Amino acid sequence: MEPATFVLFGATGDLAKRKIYPALFQLFVDQKLPSSFSLIGLGRRELSHETFQSNVEQSLITFSRSEVKDADVVKKFLRAFRYHVLDVDRKEDYTKLLRLVEEREEELNITPNRMFYLSVGPEFFETIATNIHESGLGSVDGWKRLVIEKPFGHDLESARQLNHTLNQAFDEPEIYRIDHYLGKPMVQRMGQLLHSALWEQADLRTRSITNIQISANETLGVEERAGYYDHAGAIRDMFQNHMLQLLMMLTIELPNRSSVDEVGKLKRKIMKSLMSLNKMDITQHVVRGQYGAGEIKGEQVVGYTDELGIAVDSQNDTFIAAKLRVDDPFWKDTPIYIRTGKRLKEKVTRIVIEYKSKGPLKDLLIVEIGPNEGIFFQRSQSDKERSDVEMPVRSQLSFMKESVKDAYETLIHDALLGDKTYFAHWDEVELSWEWVQPILYAYQDNLIPLHIYPAGSYGPHEADELLARDGFHWWFDFKNVSNNDSTKGDIHTYEYNT
Repeated sequence: MEPATFVLFGATGDLAKRKIYPALFQLFVDQKLPSSFSLIGLGRRELSHETFQSNVEQSLITFSRSEVKDADVVKKFLRAFRYHVLDVDRKEDYTKLLRLVEEREEELNITPNRMFYLSVGPEFFETIATNIHESGLGSVDGWKRLVIEKPFGHDLESARQLNHTLNQAFDEPEIYRIDHYLGKPMVQRMGQLLHSALWEQADLRTRSITNIQISANETLGVEERAGYYDHAGAIRDMFQNHMLQLLMMLTIELPNRSSVDEVGKLKRKIMKSLMSLNKMDITQHVVRGQYGAGEIKGEQVVGYTDELGIAVDSQNDTFIAAKLRVDDPFWKDTPIYIRTGKRLKEKVTRIVIEYKSKGPLKDLLIVEIGPNEGIFFQRSQSDKERSDVEMPVRSQLSFMKESVKDAYETLIHDALLGDKTYFAHWDEVELSWEWVQPILYAYQDNLIPLHIYPAGSYGPHEADELLARDGFHWWFDFKNVSNNDSTKGDIHTYEYNT
């Protein structure tokens, strides 16, 4: 790996402490960082290099997945860290930063390869990129790369404006848009594990898929993100990026396995094939919700509009469910249902593939992405002692054997290598916003009702009706289904252990 200077904007922020520093430390321990590596952390507050290094060490102790017990290893890691005060709006601060970067490159005798990581609010992206360009920080003999976090705009127009500005300073191959779902090991290996599973259940390869369900449910509320979240909502915070990326990553793998080199091209093809919604029928395809007061894990919690920093009359969405169709020979007859929300009954990210089968019980291929990871097959099977009663049987086909990496480890490592496979390309981002924009207009015109659902539920019952109209139901929602009911085939859920 080539030597590099890692310039981190937002070095004192929460993301840096929780994710970026622990990821870099794990890469260092695993010997996956460049042998010559320099990190310059930037922030508005005055800090000495030593205080900054001490703060980084504390974040490792608190958040690293590896024990931080070898003082010599930690000390060697922290030697690469320097701190610099920078106000993103002050052009002269970038000139001073350039001098520090060049001094460190000269001191370490390394090629000026520079990675600019923007761990800051999206409102600063354009200003920082412009100042990097105008100050000469981006004028290097080696490579330069810009890493930015979602959201990439708040609608189609702003996303295009942001991209236009970024392209004045960086070419598209130099821009790395992080979607941490794409860094999850289970998502990256989904194709390999799916086809291994289908090899074991050979009859599924010729069976029709009746529907796909993609869920990303959270038990947490808005927490300390009120200022951002009340302007974003579930549709911008989760649906437009994470959920559509999961849809892309799944659909490019069936019926045939995709190669790594084809991932980007195939994802863009899927997004272009996604059937758009129009204003007249959008209410038949989208459900919008907001959590009210309720109970999570035995504790009473307040509703969204009673959260600190949220207006009492806020119409922001904390839940969205949608029905999508892909105009593609393989997927055209298969509805894809997506839902995501806050303050739901359980924390889980899961994909369920339901196959056409006889009888009341169904054959399911289940992809668990988090917090558990693995692929399971659930088949209806007659009970040996009561052959007239069908019972579900679950078998584990594949699972992640190795210690699971944090997504940021994988993505930062890929960015240092210059591998953009699991980063969001601009074309994907633009196509995603194009599909979502009619929903944003419908929200704005209040064409889609805002349904209040109790915290600790699975969202508004209208999300159940979305599937019921097509003869389906959400799998694994524990809604007071008794064991006696399940033996009759009149079921809605089966609890299971992974």
